[in-house]
Amino acid sequence: MHVEDGLDSSVERLTPTVRRLILLRHGQTASNAEGRMQGQLDTDLTDLGRRQAAAAADALGDRDPIAILSSDLRRARDTADALAAVTGGTVETDVRLRETMLGDWQGMTHYEVDAYMPGARRRWRDAPEWAPPGGEARVDVAARSYPLVTELTERLAEWGSSERPVILVAHGGLIAALTARLLDLPVDHWPVLGGLGNCSWVQLSAHGDATRWRLDVWNASSDVAPEVQ
Repeated sequence: MHVEDGLDSSVERLTPTVRRLILLRHGQTASNAEGRMQGQLDTDLTDLGRRQAAAAADALGDRDPIAILSSDLRRARDTADALAAVTGGTVETDVRLRETMLGDWQGMTHYEVDAYMPGARRRWRDAPEWAPPGGEARVDVAARSYPLVTELTERLAEWGSSERPVILVAHGGLIAALTARLLDLPVDHWPVLGGLGNCSWVQLSAHGDATRWRLDVWNASSDVAPEVQ
């Protein structure tokens, strides 16, 4: 019995630390529905967006997150607040989780951008180091958001001691860029990560003490999210 207890203790000590990170996109806005480039414009959720946020909160609430952090833009913060209402937690905002600054394109529809700069949207999607006029490149978005994850790893001692995740509520462009950076993908491979639906999420995990992340889930959603094209 004494030996078995010792073996059990050894197994427990050898159980690897696994940090779970969930990146949740905000719910639908009018700009999403209209095919308009939002960037860092501060827009509100639609009625559908609020339903999406509530559905995502129900789906993720049982995960009992250690921390919920959000972009300070209203569409993300309101989505995060819906999650916090289910979990009983609080929301911390961080400007580093804001969406890509799209410069001259902000507020324009996709068609307007294509008429203004033919071929530029394709270039923007295929070349993470290219930025719209007055805007940010995706590599810049990753560079400003990546340190936040490192800081959370250092700050949250309990992260990894259970299955409880940290949840970041942000925007599609930022989530794709941050995910690519966390996975250490070559920059020319970043476009392999497709778009995210409103209130869809990504899950990554880091095992042991390593800072190497792996992709567990991409573009998961509640039943409400697929209503958005």
